[in-house]
Amino acid sequence: MTSLNDAQKHAVETLDGPVLIIAGAGSGKTKVITHRILNLIKKGVAPYNILAITFTNKAAKEMRERVEALLAGDDGVNRPISTREQSERSRGRMTAMGERPFVSTFHALGVHIIRENAALLGLTRHFTIFDRADSRRAIKQAMEECSVDSKQFDPGTLLNMISRAKGDNVSRIEYADTAKSYMEELAAQVWEKYDAIVSKEKALDFDDLLWKATRLLATNEQTRKKYQALWKYIHVDEYQDTNKVQYKMTELLAQAHKNICVVGDADQNIYSWRGATIENILNFEKDYPNTTVIALEKNYRSTKTILAAANSIIEKNTLRKKKTLYTDNADGEKIGLTASYTEVDEARNIADTSRDLIEKGTPARNIAVLYRANFQSRAIEEAFIKKNIPYQLVGVRFFERKEVKDVLSYVRAALNKESWGDIARIINVPTRGIGKATVAKIMSGRPDLLPPAMKVKIDSFWKLLEDIRIEITSRKPSEALKFVIQETGMERVLMTGDAEDEERLLNIRELVSVAAQYDDYHAQTTDTDNGSSSLSGIEKFLENAALASDQDDLQKDQDAVKLMTVHASKGLEFDHVFIAGLEQDLFPFRHMDDAGIGPAEAEEERRLFYVALTRARNKVHLSHTLIRTVYGAQRVNTPSEFIDDIEKELIETQEPPEKPSGAKALFIDF
Repeated sequence: MTSLNDAQKHAVETLDGPVLIIAGAGSGKTKVITHRILNLIKKGVAPYNILAITFTNKAAKEMRERVEALLAGDDGVNRPISTREQSERSRGRMTAMGERPFVSTFHALGVHIIRENAALLGLTRHFTIFDRADSRRAIKQAMEECSVDSKQFDPGTLLNMISRAKGDNVSRIEYADTAKSYMEELAAQVWEKYDAIVSKEKALDFDDLLWKATRLLATNEQTRKKYQALWKYIHVDEYQDTNKVQYKMTELLAQAHKNICVVGDADQNIYSWRGATIENILNFEKDYPNTTVIALEKNYRSTKTILAAANSIIEKNTLRKKKTLYTDNADGEKIGLTASYTEVDEARNIADTSRDLIEKGTPARNIAVLYRANFQSRAIEEAFIKKNIPYQLVGVRFFERKEVKDVLSYVRAALNKESWGDIARIINVPTRGIGKATVAKIMSGRPDLLPPAMKVKIDSFWKLLEDIRIEITSRKPSEALKFVIQETGMERVLMTGDAEDEERLLNIRELVSVAAQYDDYHAQTTDTDNGSSSLSGIEKFLENAALASDQDDLQKDQDAVKLMTVHASKGLEFDHVFIAGLEQDLFPFRHMDDAGIGPAEAEEERRLFYVALTRARNKVHLSHTLIRTVYGAQRVNTPSEFIDDIEKELIETQEPPEKPSGAKALFIDF
């Protein structure tokens, strides 16, 4: 407790009733949550009565590890283990859930609740979790069944409408009853068929994990009371990013005891486009009377210069809980500002400056290049390649690579024989001479129409899935995955291919290494009395693979400059941060079909820039261009209004390392 400042101590020691912690960027919110959990346990609260929810696997993993380290290092709770406890652990009877607090993402919490109550929802424990590609496939099939032309109506748009409705805690029937436009009526029609397809495959999509778990809590009193009795103290991280269904889920869980502690910052609400509603944090005191409000304003990350710029940016917003970040850190360097002629020059300037920083001793992994829109990464990547600077593009997910998804589909299909999307994906991987027409006959329940030779191939495929299922139930996850890549023939085919196949082979072998992280989890839950083996290790592996985010692929030990959107950077920090493309209509961003942005959108763009600034520990480098090619057309730009909002004395104009190619140097008066 001696390492906590006064505001942090107040938050850690305020244990009962609703608590709202307004945590500014870099103010140590994870430290507060973990020490609060430690304090609860020291005060006599059973670890399994504590729930902590966050948004990404990465954040949940970090929080879980820090809680465990605190518990292990505190004499007040690190008591000797009794002989009985040792026996229970060795027999696998004391699970991870019973021994320590439940620290989870929202979606993993939904999976946990649904899996424990699968029968109530007409599911099995081994239900498939649809990823975005699975959902698009199913939505296209639903459109075909509704005679809706996918060329006339974008499947992605309909899927987003359905997703948004579920995030708003609206059922399909409620949505259909309140549909006001033709598109909403169409979405409701397609949604009905989509639900039927997902249900037939004993699957749930990403949004169902929250929506169905919340509906179960709302409609089943016995289930609701069970979890209310279990989780008496609830913590919610990044509360400003919750949507309506997440709000309802936590509200239902907290109803009985009202011991809910939410941590967040309205100034970092940047996900309204995916349903996050800032009103959840702004209205918390109204929703939970007698709330204790604590503000964490001391920043431990950034320099005084960076915080002065961030404060000047965000104070213009009105939808916020007022606070001012401060720090005991040094003033630090001024914010750099570079004007370039085109995006190619801008990218080259960023690459040159990054190279100089690396040569002067800054590790590449401590440098980040942030941009507002994904298309900006192309020029930046090309510049880094030309300069031979190591970089990692955040957003290309490991678990979305084709070969990785193929292996996962084999495992999912082995556990769920009704997962037709997975079956269709891998029935001819590697090539077995089984075409789409054959798959259609199997899926329609007419295998009798197949010729004898094809029946042999299909029987062999079913036998392979059964062999995989047996391996999964009797071996550790890593061993089961080795069996999959060998027995399916994937390894053999990729070993005889080209350089790209070699990379694919390395990826599926890396997947085995990822699965190995769950081997001990699997061993923990083995029942030595009857020789049976729980599937929790492979279940947890599949669950985390399905719920992985961009940041989960971010390798801390990879010494490379990180390139990512500002949205993807949330929760991260770096010594040097470049913010590219600071131009009107790009940052702040204006959609191509918009006449302008409204007040709410404008405030969110300002919050997004605030998030970008506060990722930096030592220095921020701002850049913009005079001309940028957007959608194939050159556009003359005006520097972003955000630049003018920063006090002039905080900024130093920097000359580009190289003069622009094919154009006169720019002289712009700011």
